[in-house]
Amino acid sequence: MSFTLKKKVLAIDYGTKRIGVACSDPFGLFAQPVGTFGRLELFKKLEAICLCDNIEKIIVGYPLSETGQRGTMIEVIDRFIEELQKAFPAFVVETFDEHYSSRDAGHILIASGKSRKERRQKGRLDSTAACIILREYLESHTEK
Repeated sequence: MSFTLKKKVLAIDYGTKRIGVACSDPFGLFAQPVGTFGRLELFKKLEAICLCDNIEKIIVGYPLSETGQRGTMIEVIDRFIEELQKAFPAFVVETFDEHYSSRDAGHILIASGKSRKERRQKGRLDSTAACIILREYLESHTEK
C-alpha cells in the first residue's frame, strides 16, 4: 500500500472562551492537536500554521442537533466563519457537524488514563474535540 502526500486540513472547535485547533498529518490519515487559543491569539497562530504547513482547508465544527437542527451557537459560529474567510481568503472554509465532539473528547481523556486534574487543564478538552471533528471529517472524505 502506498500513500500520497496531501495538503493538510485544519479543524477548529469554536468556543466562546477557548478555541481548539487540530491539524491532519501529510497523508490525511490522522488528526493531531495543535492547541487551544483565545480568540485574539487564534488568528496569529493560524497565520503561522498556514504559512508553513501546506494547509488546504479549514474545517469549523458546526453544532447541529441529532436531528440536524441548528444549535444555539450557530449564529456566533457563522460570524466567526465570515471573519475567518476574510482573514484567510486563499483557503476553503467548510463546516462539519460536531455534535457530541466535546462529550466524546471527555470520554477519550478518561480512557487515556488522565487524572481528573489533567483532564480539567485549560484547553485539553477543546483541542481533543477539534481532533475528533477532524478525524470524523477525514474518515468521511477518504477515497474508497
